[in-house]
Amino acid sequence: MPSQISTSILDRTLNHLKKAWHDLSVDRLKDTLELSPELTEKDHALLRQWMDSCLTNTGGEVAARRRAAQLGENYLALNAEGRKKFLLLLNQHYDVDNNAVEQAIEAWRHADDDTRAAARVQLRDTLDPPRVKLLAQFTELPEGVKFLVDMRAELLALKRDEPELAPLEADMKRLLANWFDIGLLQLERISWQSSAQLLEKLIAYEAVHAIQSWDDLKNRLDSDRRCFAFFHPNMPQEPLIFVEVALVKGLADNVQKLLDEDAPILDLNETDTAIFYSISNAQKGLAGISFGNFLIKRVVAELQHDFPALKRFSTLSPIPGFRRWLNKQTDADLETLPGGKNWLQIAEPRLPEGWHLDEEAAEKRREPLLQLAAHYLTVEKRRGITALDPVAHFHLSNGAEVAQLNWLADNSENGLKQAAGLMVNYLYDLPHIESRSQDYSAQASIAQSAKIKALCKT
Repeated sequence: MPSQISTSILDRTLNHLKKAWHDLSVDRLKDTLELSPELTEKDHALLRQWMDSCLTNTGGEVAARRRAAQLGENYLALNAEGRKKFLLLLNQHYDVDNNAVEQAIEAWRHADDDTRAAARVQLRDTLDPPRVKLLAQFTELPEGVKFLVDMRAELLALKRDEPELAPLEADMKRLLANWFDIGLLQLERISWQSSAQLLEKLIAYEAVHAIQSWDDLKNRLDSDRRCFAFFHPNMPQEPLIFVEVALVKGLADNVQKLLDEDAPILDLNETDTAIFYSISNAQKGLAGISFGNFLIKRVVAELQHDFPALKRFSTLSPIPGFRRWLNKQTDADLETLPGGKNWLQIAEPRLPEGWHLDEEAAEKRREPLLQLAAHYLTVEKRRGITALDPVAHFHLSNGAEVAQLNWLADNSENGLKQAAGLMVNYLYDLPHIESRSQDYSAQASIAQSAKIKALCKT
């Protein structure tokens, strides 16, 4: 179901964008741009001529806007190979003019007091590649910001095999980071009464625990649940990032129980804990532009206002890198790790298919896996600076504490594959969030509960 919905959303968005830009581009514009889907060599000269005309503002800003609409419309009509060629051309031929930069530097060096300010402005302008001005024109078009976000998503995928695209990708990231400044974003609650279009996007964009059906979604939006998302004014129907929250009593320790559609709805007067159980970045093109820290803080403030009785704010989080890390450890490594010796005593394969369904087999693995996971979360570092696990890094950088490990908390195929069914609660202890965030950033210090410290002892 999620993949089908994702495809239908993409098709509708693409068709809407093409129509809006086509209507705009044909209005009073004599010249037209028609490129072949694969963008042949013959098309290159025509494309560069068109890009140049967009940059020179020939005919005024309105005409330039229409030319940009035609350019975008043609990009959308290209196939995968054509889009790659388009981006490579934009990267290669519309970069900074090094000669102009050197001249501007010399002019700044030799400027006197009367001309130094103007020379500095000129230098700054020459350091901006022409492609930045071209890309910025799309923001003036209907759905233009979304177009650029999706273009960067394609660029990020291409960059793995085409590293020369890195400068263009960096330019786009800088532009988007400015346009998506946190001060411009709007926090909105998503409920069952939200538009069907928006609810479809929740299903498509959910990245942690896939939404299986409309009943599943309705359960996640029930009275004892909350869902909040950040939106941008120029993308009002596109969530940028969203968080799903369960209002419960005590720390939640099992995601299947938390998402059970048959479980009774909890009386809100009995809840004392807000559990953040899913945080999904909805726009791949905004990768590396972080909203999560601000989202959690804003949502905590909203929940405190609506439910003053809430005492704790915690996550129920996956540990996506645990088994990958564990599989890389040699016997010599494991001998020195908490729980490692007991883990080595289990015959290989140590996690055979269905192991978690055998009560005796599961119990034998429980303590060594909990100890190894505690070590992984609190000791293993990337370049000796940040937590190796990406989800741990996210929450620790936001000021959370590694509070509790939960045994067989996610028995889904993905949960078993990533972390042998383990999940973790990261606790946001409000009076200590800022200091813990600073300690983690400055000293790589990881806040952890007494339970976690005990597990880390060999």
